[in-house]
Amino acid sequence: MEIVVHDTASAMLELLRRPVGERAGALREMYRPLEGAMSRVMGPVDLVGLHQAMGSGFRLDRDDERYLPAVRRMREEGVWSRVEESVRAAWQRIDAAVPGVRHAETVHVVLVLGNPDDEHLTVRSGGYFGMGGIPGAIQLVMWPTETSLAKIGHAAAHEVHHNVRYANVVWDPATVTVGEQVVAEGLAEAFVRELAGEDALGPWSTALTGPELDGAYERITAAIDVTGMGNLPPYVFGDATALRLGHEPVGLPDFAGYGAGLRIADAHLAASGLTAAQSVALPVGEVLANAGVRTGA
Repeated sequence: MEIVVHDTASAMLELLRRPVGERAGALREMYRPLEGAMSRVMGPVDLVGLHQAMGSGFRLDRDDERYLPAVRRMREEGVWSRVEESVRAAWQRIDAAVPGVRHAETVHVVLVLGNPDDEHLTVRSGGYFGMGGIPGAIQLVMWPTETSLAKIGHAAAHEVHHNVRYANVVWDPATVTVGEQVVAEGLAEAFVRELAGEDALGPWSTALTGPELDGAYERITAAIDVTGMGNLPPYVFGDATALRLGHEPVGLPDFAGYGAGLRIADAHLAASGLTAAQSVALPVGEVLANAGVRTGA
């Protein structure tokens, strides 16, 4: 696998010095490396539109005196080099664990500055998150905070696990289940823990504990066979994010599917003796069966 972590620090510093009216075009060029992989799966995709509409990215329609210092801080803190180190370490671990596993020939990693006023990013997500389920493309979004600066590399490793999983496991928007996505998230977080320890886990998988996690787990496992990509967000991301994405809530707290998914992953790992790296390409039914989660299949 060839890994390309693009120098979006330089690109964003240059972009943010341009007149506001020129910034969308510059951002489109910054996202260009992701277009090939994404368009093969999603068809024609407007990444600038997604950045503005729901991607938690920095605003394009105004100057903001916070933006340039934020990018400079990220570069001074070595964010891009740490992301690259983490992505390479993640791939090496998976490649050693599952020799011959299918993967994209080239994975492009694009990190963009987030919007500090976006509650989904800064409050619910701790200042950072990633999207890596399309083989060949990983997008990371962050606003520099102590948490995001410490953990952005771990988010990149999480997305590598997704990237390899979906080079092997078919994601059909019409037939994908709640089970598939929560298993994928749980395995990816367990993989981060294998690489870097418990403290590396994201806020998504650690937000719920005790009775609140128990209740979410029961609700999610009862809906494990719910089908269709449009029906998954409430069970995976919780009600607040579901509403943001235009979906009906189902009575779950933020990122409930991540905590439930990690519980499922841990039960699978204990029962099977496998690692999360070794489990990257396993069918969802096998993971759920090992975890003792009943499905209708």
